[in-house]
Formats: sequence, C-alpha cells, structure tokens
Amino acid sequence: MQVVLASASPRRKELLLQAGFEPLVCPSSYREEAGRGGSPARLVLANARGKCRAVVKERGDAVPVVGADTVVVVDDEILGKPHTEAEAAAMLRLLSGRSHLVLTGVAVGYRGRLLREVCTTKVFFRSLTKEEITSYVGSGEPMDKAGAYGIQGKGALLAERIEGCYNNVVGLPLTELYLMLKKIGALQN
Repeated sequence: MQVVLASASPRRKELLLQAGFEPLVCPSSYREEAGRGGSPARLVLANARGKCRAVVKERGDAVPVVGADTVVVVDDEILGKPHTEAEAAAMLRLLSGRSHLVLTGVAVGYRGRLLREVCTTKVFFRSLTKEEITSYVGSGEPMDKAGAYGIQGKGALLAERIEGCYNNVVGLPLTELYLMLKKIGALQN
C-alpha cells in the first residue's frame, strides 16, 4: 500500500518499507514548533499534524499522508537534536544511568479526515563512561537524532532495555500507524 511520508527521515522511510508499505517521500514545508512551554505530547501532536496538513495542502489526501514528530524527554525537559558535539555529549551525560521517555506524535490525513495519536516508550540507559560518550559523539551518529542517539545504530549499545514500542524510539510506531490507517479507512483488512 502506498503512503505519503511527510518527512525526509531515512529511518521512517526504512520502517515503512520494512512493514510492507510503499512510501512516497514528500518532506513537509511545515516549520516545527520548538520544545519550550507546553507538554511534550502536545508538541509532538502539533508538529505531526502541521507536517501532515502541509503535505495534504500541497498533494491532496487521496493517498494517506503520514506526519510524525519524535522527542526525547528527561526530567520534564525536551531534548531535541544536538547542534554541536558538546551539546550531544551533554545530552548523553544527562541520559546516562537512568530512564527517559521517547514520544512520537503521528498524524494521518486521508480523504478529508485527520487522526492523531501519541506513542510513548520508556528507555533505560546504562551508565556511560566519559570515553564511551566521547567515542559515540565522535562517530557522528548523534548529530541528527532527538536526544543525541539512534537506538537502531551504535546507540543500541547505550540502552539496557526499553518498555514499549521499539519502532517508536526509531521514529515511527508501526503498530499504532497500522491501527490508525485501519481506523481512518485506508486499510480494509
């Protein structure tokens, strides 16, 4: 089944392919809201909806349009994508030896309807040494990822366990998306 992905995220595209979808990548022109003020759930829902609506406006919604936004939350603070290596290292030090939440807002637009959901996963990091943080930051992997890590890559070595949807931590909760597509009428089985 074809879906329009309102994102340039290679991770989201790969997840859709893995689940048997045919994603048409159409990055959204929507400017994401920043993480200050308001709840993380409200933020990811607003950003997912904004991305979805922008692409629906450009392309229509005869094919389901999927927008998503993922954040990492620790101590009620939203960790975005680091802009510098020092920022990435600081985020990893903050996450070291404790748990945090990953929230992904998903919006699906189809034939005049829009559904939105939030998926939350709890991730537990092991205690990281200074050398491990330096090495991981030096790999470059943290630089385009919320919370400065990618669980599907070298960042898998940082997490001891997770509670909830693994794919949510990668950036798109596939089971939730599937159920949303069924609910909105895009899937008949």
